[in-house]
Amino acid sequence: MARQQGWFALILALAIAAGSVCSSYPFQLGLDLRGGSQLTLEVQPTEEIKEIKSIHVEAVKAVLDRRVNGLGVAESTLQTIGTDQLLLQLPGEQDPSRAAKVLGETALLEFRAQKPGTKDEVVDLQRLRRQIEAILKLKESKDQDGLDLKNIELDQNQLESARKLLGISQKTSDDKDQLKQLLEKVNEEIVLRFEPSYLTGKDLVSAGRQQEQNLSSWEVTLSFNQQGAGKFAQLTQSIAGTDRLLGIVLDGRSISEARVGEQFKTAGIAGGAATISGNFTAEGARDLEVQLRGGSLPLPVKTLEVRTVGPSLGADNIRRSLFAALSGLLLVAIFMLVIYRLAGFVAVIALSLYALFNLSVYTLLPVTLTLPGIAGFILSIGMAVDANVLIFERIKDELRRGNTLIRSIETGFSEAFSSILDGHLTTLISCAALFFLGTGLVKGFAATLGIGVLLSLFTALSCTKVLLRFLMGYQSLRRITNFIPEKQLPSPLV
Repeated sequence: MARQQGWFALILALAIAAGSVCSSYPFQLGLDLRGGSQLTLEVQPTEEIKEIKSIHVEAVKAVLDRRVNGLGVAESTLQTIGTDQLLLQLPGEQDPSRAAKVLGETALLEFRAQKPGTKDEVVDLQRLRRQIEAILKLKESKDQDGLDLKNIELDQNQLESARKLLGISQKTSDDKDQLKQLLEKVNEEIVLRFEPSYLTGKDLVSAGRQQEQNLSSWEVTLSFNQQGAGKFAQLTQSIAGTDRLLGIVLDGRSISEARVGEQFKTAGIAGGAATISGNFTAEGARDLEVQLRGGSLPLPVKTLEVRTVGPSLGADNIRRSLFAALSGLLLVAIFMLVIYRLAGFVAVIALSLYALFNLSVYTLLPVTLTLPGIAGFILSIGMAVDANVLIFERIKDELRRGNTLIRSIETGFSEAFSSILDGHLTTLISCAALFFLGTGLVKGFAATLGIGVLLSLFTALSCTKVLLRFLMGYQSLRRITNFIPEKQLPSPLV
Protein backbone atom coordinates (compact mmCIF):
# COMPACT_ATOMS: atom_id res chain seq x y z
CA MET A 1 0.00 0.00 0.00
CA ALA A 2 2.84 2.39 0.85
CA ARG A 3 4.41 1.79 -2.57
CA GLN A 4 1.15 2.61 -4.34
CA GLN A 5 0.79 5.78 -2.30
CA GLY A 6 4.30 6.81 -3.37
CA TRP A 7 3.45 6.37 -7.05
CA PHE A 8 0.17 8.23 -6.50
CA ALA A 9 2.05 11.11 -4.90
CA LEU A 10 4.39 11.22 -7.91
CA ILE A 11 1.46 11.44 -10.36
CA LEU A 12 -0.10 14.16 -8.21
CA ALA A 13 3.17 16.12 -8.19
CA LEU A 14 3.42 15.85 -12.00
CA ALA A 15 -0.15 17.11 -12.33
CA ILE A 16 0.57 20.12 -10.09
CA ALA A 17 3.76 20.90 -12.03
CA ALA A 18 1.90 20.66 -15.36
CA GLY A 19 -0.82 22.97 -14.08
CA SER A 20 1.81 25.46 -12.92
CA VAL A 21 3.49 25.40 -16.34
CA CYS A 22 0.17 25.99 -18.15
CA SER A 23 -0.62 28.98 -15.93
CA SER A 24 2.89 30.48 -16.13
CA TYR A 25 3.65 30.21 -19.86
CA PRO A 26 1.39 31.51 -22.63
CA PHE A 27 0.25 29.27 -25.47
CA GLN A 28 1.72 30.00 -28.89
CA LEU A 29 -1.26 30.54 -31.20
CA GLY A 30 -1.13 30.30 -34.96
CA LEU A 31 -2.57 32.70 -37.52
CA ASP A 32 -6.06 31.14 -37.55
CA LEU A 33 -6.39 31.42 -33.75
CA ARG A 34 -4.51 34.61 -32.99
CA GLY A 35 -5.23 36.64 -36.09
CA GLY A 36 -2.58 38.15 -38.32
CA SER A 37 -1.51 38.41 -41.94
CA GLN A 38 -0.86 35.98 -44.76
CA LEU A 39 1.13 37.03 -47.83
CA THR A 40 1.56 35.19 -51.11
CA LEU A 41 4.82 36.26 -52.76
CA GLU A 42 6.10 35.54 -56.26
CA VAL A 43 9.79 35.55 -57.22
CA GLN A 44 10.28 37.65 -60.36
CA PRO A 45 12.80 36.96 -63.14
CA THR A 46 15.40 39.51 -64.25
CA GLU A 47 17.39 40.15 -67.41
CA GLU A 48 20.21 37.98 -66.07
CA ILE A 49 17.95 35.21 -64.70
CA LYS A 50 15.01 34.64 -67.03
CA GLU A 51 13.87 31.27 -65.60
CA ILE A 52 13.11 30.84 -61.91
CA LYS A 53 14.44 27.56 -60.52
CA SER A 54 14.20 25.97 -57.10
CA ILE A 55 17.71 27.15 -56.18
CA HIS A 56 16.63 30.77 -56.81
CA VAL A 57 13.48 30.38 -54.71
CA GLU A 58 15.51 28.89 -51.84
CA ALA A 59 17.94 31.81 -51.97
CA VAL A 60 15.08 34.33 -51.77
CA LYS A 61 13.48 32.27 -49.00
CA ALA A 62 16.67 32.37 -46.92
CA VAL A 63 16.81 36.20 -47.10
CA LEU A 64 13.09 36.57 -46.35
CA ASP A 65 13.43 34.19 -43.42
CA ARG A 66 16.11 36.40 -41.88
CA ARG A 67 13.93 39.46 -42.42
CA VAL A 68 10.91 37.76 -40.84
CA ASN A 69 12.99 36.89 -37.80
CA GLY A 70 14.10 40.50 -37.60
CA LEU A 71 10.49 41.68 -37.62
CA GLY A 72 10.05 39.92 -34.31
CA VAL A 73 6.90 38.03 -35.36
CA ALA A 74 6.73 34.83 -33.36
CA GLU A 75 5.56 31.51 -34.82
CA SER A 76 5.78 32.76 -38.40
CA THR A 77 5.84 30.20 -41.21
CA LEU A 78 7.40 30.55 -44.66
CA GLN A 79 6.88 27.79 -47.18
CA THR A 80 7.35 27.22 -50.90
CA ILE A 81 4.33 26.93 -53.20
CA GLY A 82 4.83 25.59 -56.69
CA THR A 83 7.97 26.60 -58.55
CA ASP A 84 8.17 30.36 -57.94
CA GLN A 85 5.88 31.34 -55.05
CA LEU A 86 6.18 31.60 -51.27
CA LEU A 87 3.46 31.62 -48.62
CA LEU A 88 4.21 33.65 -45.50
CA GLN A 89 2.05 33.65 -42.36
CA LEU A 90 2.64 36.30 -39.68
CA PRO A 91 0.50 35.66 -36.57
CA GLY A 92 -0.34 38.84 -34.68
CA GLU A 93 0.80 41.17 -37.51
CA GLN A 94 -2.18 43.40 -38.31
CA ASP A 95 -0.38 45.67 -40.82
CA PRO A 96 0.26 43.43 -43.85
CA SER A 97 1.11 46.34 -46.16
CA ARG A 98 3.98 47.39 -43.92
CA ALA A 99 5.20 43.79 -43.59
CA ALA A 100 5.07 43.37 -47.37
CA LYS A 101 7.07 46.58 -47.83
CA VAL A 102 9.78 45.54 -45.38
CA LEU A 103 10.04 42.03 -46.78
CA GLY A 104 9.83 42.88 -50.46
CA GLU A 105 12.17 45.86 -50.76
CA THR A 106 15.69 45.25 -52.01
CA ALA A 107 17.32 47.42 -49.33
CA LEU A 108 20.36 48.39 -51.43
CA LEU A 109 22.50 50.57 -49.18
CA GLU A 110 25.12 52.84 -50.76
CA PHE A 111 27.67 55.33 -49.43
CA ARG A 112 28.49 58.12 -51.87
CA ALA A 113 30.73 61.20 -51.87
CA GLN A 114 29.22 64.51 -52.98
CA LYS A 115 30.28 65.78 -56.38
CA PRO A 116 32.57 68.85 -56.29
CA GLY A 117 30.89 72.20 -57.02
CA THR A 118 27.38 71.13 -56.00
CA LYS A 119 27.34 72.69 -52.52
CA ASP A 120 24.75 75.42 -53.21
CA GLU A 121 22.42 73.04 -55.08
CA VAL A 122 22.47 70.48 -52.26
CA VAL A 123 21.91 73.18 -49.62
CA ASP A 124 18.83 74.48 -51.50
CA LEU A 125 17.44 70.96 -51.94
CA GLN A 126 18.02 70.15 -48.27
CA ARG A 127 16.22 73.35 -47.24
CA LEU A 128 13.27 72.48 -49.46
CA ARG A 129 13.21 68.93 -48.08
CA ARG A 130 13.11 70.20 -44.49
CA GLN A 131 10.19 72.50 -45.33
CA ILE A 132 8.22 69.72 -46.99
CA GLU A 133 8.90 67.29 -44.15
CA ALA A 134 7.84 69.85 -41.56
CA ILE A 135 4.57 70.57 -43.35
CA LEU A 136 3.84 66.86 -43.86
CA LYS A 137 4.42 66.26 -40.17
CA LEU A 138 2.09 69.09 -39.22
CA LYS A 139 -0.54 67.88 -41.68
CA GLU A 140 -0.46 64.46 -40.04
CA SER A 141 -0.92 66.17 -36.67
CA LYS A 142 -3.84 68.08 -38.16
CA ASP A 143 -5.45 64.85 -39.34
CA GLN A 144 -5.07 63.30 -35.90
CA ASP A 145 -5.90 66.25 -33.66
CA GLY A 146 -8.17 68.34 -35.89
CA LEU A 147 -5.91 71.41 -35.72
CA ASP A 148 -6.21 74.31 -38.17
CA LEU A 149 -2.82 74.78 -39.84
CA LYS A 150 -3.71 76.91 -42.86
CA ASN A 151 -1.24 79.64 -41.93
CA ILE A 152 1.80 77.40 -42.19
CA GLU A 153 1.03 75.53 -45.41
CA LEU A 154 2.88 76.19 -48.63
CA ASP A 155 0.73 78.31 -50.95
CA GLN A 156 -0.03 77.17 -54.46
CA ASN A 157 2.58 79.49 -56.00
CA GLN A 158 5.31 77.93 -53.87
CA LEU A 159 4.10 74.45 -54.76
CA GLU A 160 4.02 75.32 -58.44
CA SER A 161 7.53 76.81 -58.31
CA ALA A 162 8.89 73.74 -56.55
CA ARG A 163 7.21 71.43 -59.06
CA LYS A 164 8.65 73.33 -62.03
CA LEU A 165 12.10 73.40 -60.41
CA LEU A 166 12.03 69.65 -60.02
CA GLY A 167 10.44 68.94 -63.39
CA ILE A 168 7.20 67.41 -62.06
CA SER A 169 4.35 67.74 -64.55
CA GLN A 170 1.67 65.49 -63.03
CA LYS A 171 -0.62 67.18 -60.52
CA THR A 172 -2.62 65.57 -57.76
CA SER A 173 -5.77 66.91 -56.14
CA ASP A 174 -4.60 66.17 -52.61
CA ASP A 175 -2.04 68.54 -51.05
CA LYS A 176 -0.50 65.75 -49.01
CA ASP A 177 0.06 63.62 -52.13
CA GLN A 178 1.68 66.62 -53.85
CA LEU A 179 4.02 67.09 -50.91
CA LYS A 180 4.98 63.40 -50.85
CA GLN A 181 5.61 63.52 -54.58
CA LEU A 182 7.80 66.58 -54.12
CA LEU A 183 9.69 64.97 -51.25
CA GLU A 184 10.45 61.86 -53.29
CA LYS A 185 11.67 63.97 -56.20
CA VAL A 186 13.85 66.10 -53.89
CA ASN A 187 15.57 63.00 -52.55
CA GLU A 188 16.17 61.75 -56.08
CA GLU A 189 17.64 65.11 -57.07
CA ILE A 190 19.95 65.07 -54.05
CA VAL A 191 21.23 61.61 -55.06
CA LEU A 192 22.12 62.97 -58.52
CA ARG A 193 24.51 65.44 -56.82
CA PHE A 194 26.58 62.54 -55.47
CA GLU A 195 29.16 60.37 -57.19
CA PRO A 196 28.54 56.68 -58.00
CA SER A 197 28.61 54.38 -54.97
CA TYR A 198 32.01 53.43 -53.63
CA LEU A 199 30.78 51.29 -50.76
CA THR A 200 27.56 49.23 -50.55
CA GLY A 201 25.70 47.16 -47.98
CA LYS A 202 27.27 43.97 -49.33
CA ASP A 203 30.25 44.66 -47.07
CA LEU A 204 28.05 44.85 -43.97
CA VAL A 205 28.60 42.38 -41.14
CA SER A 206 25.76 43.48 -38.87
CA ALA A 207 23.26 46.26 -38.27
CA GLY A 208 21.54 47.46 -35.13
CA ARG A 209 19.58 50.42 -33.78
CA GLN A 210 19.73 52.73 -30.81
CA GLN A 211 18.12 55.92 -29.59
CA GLU A 212 20.11 59.07 -30.20
CA GLN A 213 21.48 60.71 -27.08
CA ASN A 214 19.26 63.46 -25.64
CA LEU A 215 16.88 63.05 -28.59
CA SER A 216 13.66 61.16 -29.22
CA SER A 217 14.75 60.00 -32.68
CA TRP A 218 16.56 56.74 -33.44
CA GLU A 219 19.66 55.86 -35.43
CA VAL A 220 20.88 52.71 -37.18
CA THR A 221 24.36 51.38 -36.38
CA LEU A 222 26.47 49.55 -38.97
CA SER A 223 29.50 47.29 -38.77
CA PHE A 224 31.59 46.47 -41.88
CA ASN A 225 33.88 43.58 -42.67
CA GLN A 226 37.60 44.15 -43.14
CA GLN A 227 37.28 45.06 -46.81
CA GLY A 228 34.33 47.34 -46.16
CA ALA A 229 36.13 49.02 -43.25
CA GLY A 230 39.05 49.88 -45.57
CA LYS A 231 36.68 51.33 -48.21
CA PHE A 232 34.83 53.37 -45.61
CA ALA A 233 38.07 54.81 -44.25
CA GLN A 234 39.22 55.79 -47.76
CA LEU A 235 35.83 57.32 -48.62
CA THR A 236 35.66 59.44 -45.47
CA GLN A 237 39.31 60.47 -45.79
CA SER A 238 38.70 61.83 -49.30
CA ILE A 239 36.02 64.29 -48.17
CA ALA A 240 37.13 65.01 -44.58
CA GLY A 241 37.45 68.73 -43.82
CA THR A 242 35.86 69.79 -47.13
CA ASP A 243 32.42 71.15 -48.03
CA ARG A 244 31.54 67.81 -49.65
CA LEU A 245 29.09 65.55 -47.81
CA LEU A 246 28.87 61.80 -47.32
CA GLY A 247 25.57 60.63 -48.76
CA ILE A 248 23.80 57.55 -47.44
CA VAL A 249 21.46 56.23 -50.12
CA LEU A 250 18.88 53.46 -49.67
CA ASP A 251 17.21 52.04 -52.77
CA GLY A 252 18.05 55.15 -54.79
CA ARG A 253 16.72 57.57 -52.14
CA SER A 254 18.93 59.81 -50.03
CA ILE A 255 18.11 59.22 -46.37
CA SER A 256 20.99 61.12 -44.80
CA GLU A 257 23.89 63.39 -45.68
CA ALA A 258 26.70 63.77 -43.17
CA ARG A 259 29.75 66.01 -42.93
CA VAL A 260 33.10 64.35 -42.10
CA GLY A 261 35.21 66.38 -39.70
CA GLU A 262 38.76 67.58 -40.46
CA GLN A 263 40.16 65.32 -37.71
CA PHE A 264 39.59 62.36 -40.06
CA LYS A 265 41.66 63.87 -42.89
CA THR A 266 44.70 61.74 -42.09
CA ALA A 267 43.24 58.24 -41.93
CA GLY A 268 39.50 58.61 -42.38
CA ILE A 269 36.94 56.98 -40.06
CA ALA A 270 38.62 53.70 -39.18
CA GLY A 271 37.32 50.71 -37.27
CA GLY A 272 34.60 49.64 -39.67
CA ALA A 273 31.70 51.17 -37.70
CA ALA A 274 29.21 53.80 -38.84
CA THR A 275 25.90 55.32 -37.81
CA ILE A 276 22.93 56.38 -39.93
CA SER A 277 20.92 59.17 -38.32
CA GLY A 278 17.96 60.31 -40.38
CA ASN A 279 15.36 61.31 -37.77
CA PHE A 280 14.12 57.74 -37.67
CA THR A 281 11.22 56.65 -35.50
CA ALA A 282 11.68 53.45 -33.48
CA GLU A 283 9.61 51.57 -36.05
CA GLY A 284 11.44 53.05 -39.04
CA ALA A 285 14.83 52.27 -37.52
CA ARG A 286 13.76 48.68 -36.90
CA ASP A 287 12.49 48.26 -40.47
CA LEU A 288 15.80 49.51 -41.90
CA GLU A 289 17.75 47.30 -39.51
CA VAL A 290 15.71 44.26 -40.62
CA GLN A 291 16.34 44.97 -44.29
CA LEU A 292 20.07 45.53 -43.83
CA ARG A 293 20.62 42.51 -41.57
CA GLY A 294 18.61 40.26 -43.86
CA GLY A 295 20.69 41.23 -46.85
CA SER A 296 19.64 42.20 -50.34
CA LEU A 297 17.14 40.01 -52.15
CA PRO A 298 18.89 38.04 -54.91
CA LEU A 299 15.76 38.44 -57.06
CA PRO A 300 12.83 40.86 -56.87
CA VAL A 301 9.66 39.71 -55.12
CA LYS A 302 6.09 40.66 -55.99
CA THR A 303 3.23 40.47 -53.49
CA LEU A 304 0.37 38.62 -55.19
CA GLU A 305 -2.11 38.40 -52.32
CA VAL A 306 -2.45 39.81 -48.83
CA ARG A 307 -4.98 38.32 -46.42
CA THR A 308 -5.72 39.44 -42.89
CA VAL A 309 -7.35 37.37 -40.17
CA GLY A 310 -8.80 39.64 -37.48
CA PRO A 311 -8.33 38.93 -33.77
CA SER A 312 -12.12 38.59 -33.35
CA LEU A 313 -12.24 35.74 -35.87
CA GLY A 314 -9.30 34.09 -34.13
CA ALA A 315 -11.06 34.38 -30.76
CA ASP A 316 -14.19 32.84 -32.28
CA ASN A 317 -12.09 29.94 -33.61
CA ILE A 318 -10.66 29.40 -30.11
CA ARG A 319 -14.15 29.33 -28.56
CA ARG A 320 -15.42 26.84 -31.12
CA SER A 321 -12.33 24.63 -30.74
CA LEU A 322 -12.59 24.69 -26.96
CA PHE A 323 -16.28 23.78 -27.14
CA ALA A 324 -15.50 20.89 -29.50
CA ALA A 325 -12.69 19.59 -27.28
CA LEU A 326 -14.74 19.77 -24.07
CA SER A 327 -17.79 18.22 -25.76
CA GLY A 328 -15.70 15.33 -27.05
CA LEU A 329 -14.09 14.81 -23.66
CA LEU A 330 -17.49 14.88 -21.93
CA LEU A 331 -19.06 12.35 -24.30
CA VAL A 332 -16.06 10.04 -23.91
CA ALA A 333 -16.28 10.39 -20.11
CA ILE A 334 -19.99 9.46 -20.10
CA PHE A 335 -19.30 6.43 -22.29
CA MET A 336 -16.45 5.21 -20.07
CA LEU A 337 -18.45 5.65 -16.86
CA VAL A 338 -21.48 3.80 -18.20
CA ILE A 339 -19.58 0.88 -19.75
CA TYR A 340 -16.64 0.40 -17.38
CA ARG A 341 -17.93 1.79 -14.06
CA LEU A 342 -15.09 2.30 -11.55
CA ALA A 343 -12.49 1.59 -14.22
CA GLY A 344 -14.21 4.19 -16.41
CA PHE A 345 -13.94 6.72 -13.57
CA VAL A 346 -10.21 6.02 -13.37
CA ALA A 347 -9.98 6.44 -17.16
CA VAL A 348 -11.67 9.86 -16.95
CA ILE A 349 -9.13 11.02 -14.35
CA ALA A 350 -6.29 9.62 -16.48
CA LEU A 351 -7.67 11.42 -19.57
CA SER A 352 -7.85 14.69 -17.63
CA LEU A 353 -4.23 14.22 -16.60
CA TYR A 354 -3.41 13.37 -20.20
CA ALA A 355 -4.97 16.63 -21.44
CA LEU A 356 -3.12 18.62 -18.76
CA PHE A 357 0.23 17.01 -19.62
CA ASN A 358 -0.38 17.69 -23.31
CA LEU A 359 -1.06 21.38 -22.78
CA SER A 360 2.00 21.78 -20.56
CA VAL A 361 4.23 20.18 -23.22
CA TYR A 362 2.74 22.55 -25.85
CA THR A 363 3.83 25.56 -23.78
CA LEU A 364 7.30 24.19 -22.96
CA LEU A 365 8.45 23.17 -26.46
CA PRO A 366 6.67 25.45 -27.60
CA VAL A 367 4.11 24.09 -30.08
CA THR A 368 2.23 26.60 -32.24
CA LEU A 369 -1.45 25.77 -31.87
CA THR A 370 -3.56 26.01 -35.02
CA LEU A 371 -6.98 24.62 -35.90
CA PRO A 372 -5.44 21.46 -37.44
CA GLY A 373 -3.20 21.22 -34.36
CA ILE A 374 -6.22 21.25 -32.07
CA ALA A 375 -7.79 18.60 -34.30
CA GLY A 376 -4.68 16.47 -33.75
CA PHE A 377 -4.99 16.99 -29.99
CA ILE A 378 -8.65 15.93 -29.97
CA LEU A 379 -7.85 12.90 -32.13
CA SER A 380 -5.09 11.89 -29.71
CA ILE A 381 -7.71 11.84 -26.93
CA GLY A 382 -9.38 9.08 -28.93
CA MET A 383 -6.07 7.21 -29.05
CA ALA A 384 -5.73 7.53 -25.26
CA VAL A 385 -9.27 6.20 -24.76
CA ASP A 386 -8.57 3.32 -27.13
CA ALA A 387 -5.67 2.18 -24.94
CA ASN A 388 -7.88 2.24 -21.84
CA VAL A 389 -10.61 0.31 -23.65
CA LEU A 390 -8.16 -2.45 -24.57
CA ILE A 391 -6.97 -2.73 -20.98
CA PHE A 392 -10.44 -2.74 -19.43
CA GLU A 393 -11.80 -5.29 -21.90
CA ARG A 394 -8.92 -7.63 -21.02
CA ILE A 395 -9.72 -7.12 -17.31
CA LYS A 396 -13.38 -8.01 -17.95
CA ASP A 397 -12.36 -11.12 -19.89
CA GLU A 398 -10.23 -12.28 -16.96
CA LEU A 399 -13.07 -11.65 -14.51
CA ARG A 400 -15.46 -13.67 -16.68
CA ARG A 401 -13.00 -16.55 -16.50
CA GLY A 402 -13.26 -16.49 -12.73
CA ASN A 403 -9.92 -14.87 -11.85
CA THR A 404 -9.58 -12.66 -8.81
CA LEU A 405 -9.89 -8.90 -9.21
CA ILE A 406 -6.24 -8.07 -8.49
CA ARG A 407 -4.95 -10.81 -10.79
CA SER A 408 -7.38 -9.73 -13.53
CA ILE A 409 -6.11 -6.14 -13.34
CA GLU A 410 -2.46 -7.22 -13.56
CA THR A 411 -3.19 -9.64 -16.41
CA GLY A 412 -5.27 -7.02 -18.26
CA PHE A 413 -2.38 -4.55 -18.33
CA SER A 414 0.24 -7.13 -19.33
CA GLU A 415 -1.89 -8.76 -22.04
CA ALA A 416 -3.01 -5.48 -23.60
CA PHE A 417 0.49 -3.98 -23.66
CA SER A 418 1.58 -5.44 -27.03
CA SER A 419 -1.62 -4.34 -28.80
CA ILE A 420 -1.40 -0.83 -27.35
CA LEU A 421 2.27 -0.50 -28.31
CA ASP A 422 1.66 -1.69 -31.89
CA GLY A 423 -1.25 0.70 -32.37
CA HIS A 424 0.69 3.67 -31.04
CA LEU A 425 3.82 2.85 -33.08
CA THR A 426 1.88 2.70 -36.34
CA THR A 427 0.26 6.06 -35.54
CA LEU A 428 3.68 7.55 -34.75
CA ILE A 429 4.98 6.35 -38.12
CA SER A 430 2.11 8.17 -39.83
CA CYS A 431 2.81 11.30 -37.76
CA ALA A 432 6.49 11.22 -38.74
CA ALA A 433 5.58 10.95 -42.43
CA LEU A 434 3.13 13.87 -42.17
CA PHE A 435 5.61 16.02 -40.27
CA PHE A 436 8.66 15.51 -42.51
CA LEU A 437 6.85 15.35 -45.85
CA GLY A 438 4.01 17.78 -45.16
CA THR A 439 4.09 21.56 -44.94
CA GLY A 440 2.57 24.30 -42.83
CA LEU A 441 -0.64 23.34 -41.06
CA VAL A 442 -0.16 19.63 -41.79
CA LYS A 443 3.01 19.72 -39.69
CA GLY A 444 1.09 21.27 -36.82
CA PHE A 445 -1.47 18.48 -36.96
CA ALA A 446 1.27 15.84 -37.03
CA ALA A 447 3.17 17.44 -34.13
CA THR A 448 0.22 17.63 -31.74
CA LEU A 449 -0.97 14.14 -32.67
CA GLY A 450 2.54 12.69 -32.21
CA ILE A 451 2.99 14.33 -28.79
CA GLY A 452 -0.45 13.08 -27.80
CA VAL A 453 0.32 9.50 -28.83
CA LEU A 454 3.52 9.44 -26.75
CA LEU A 455 1.78 10.87 -23.69
CA SER A 456 -1.10 8.45 -24.22
CA LEU A 457 1.29 5.55 -23.66
CA PHE A 458 2.40 7.11 -20.38
CA THR A 459 -1.07 7.86 -19.04
CA ALA A 460 -2.61 4.53 -20.11
CA LEU A 461 0.20 2.28 -18.90
CA SER A 462 1.34 4.31 -15.89
CA CYS A 463 -1.29 6.75 -14.61
CA THR A 464 -4.25 4.41 -15.11
CA LYS A 465 -2.36 1.51 -13.55
CA VAL A 466 -1.19 3.54 -10.54
CA LEU A 467 -4.68 4.96 -9.93
CA LEU A 468 -6.33 1.53 -10.13
CA ARG A 469 -3.80 -0.03 -7.77
CA PHE A 470 -4.21 2.88 -5.37
CA LEU A 471 -8.00 2.50 -5.29
CA MET A 472 -7.74 -1.25 -4.84
CA GLY A 473 -6.01 -0.55 -1.54
CA TYR A 474 -9.41 0.34 -0.12
CA GLN A 475 -11.55 -2.66 0.78
CA SER A 476 -14.84 -0.89 0.06
CA LEU A 477 -13.83 -0.40 -3.60
CA ARG A 478 -12.44 -3.89 -4.10
CA ARG A 479 -15.62 -5.38 -5.51
CA ILE A 480 -15.91 -7.18 -8.84
CA THR A 481 -19.29 -5.58 -9.54
CA ASN A 482 -17.50 -2.22 -9.71
CA PHE A 483 -15.97 -3.48 -12.96
CA ILE A 484 -18.50 -5.87 -14.48
CA PRO A 485 -22.26 -6.49 -14.09
CA GLU A 486 -23.12 -9.39 -11.82
CA LYS A 487 -24.99 -11.23 -14.59
CA GLN A 488 -21.74 -11.47 -16.58
CA LEU A 489 -19.91 -13.26 -13.77
CA PRO A 490 -19.37 -17.02 -14.08
CA SER A 491 -21.91 -19.17 -12.22
CA PRO A 492 -20.56 -20.88 -9.07
CA LEU A 493 -20.07 -24.65 -9.26
CA VAL A 494 -22.73 -26.65 -7.46
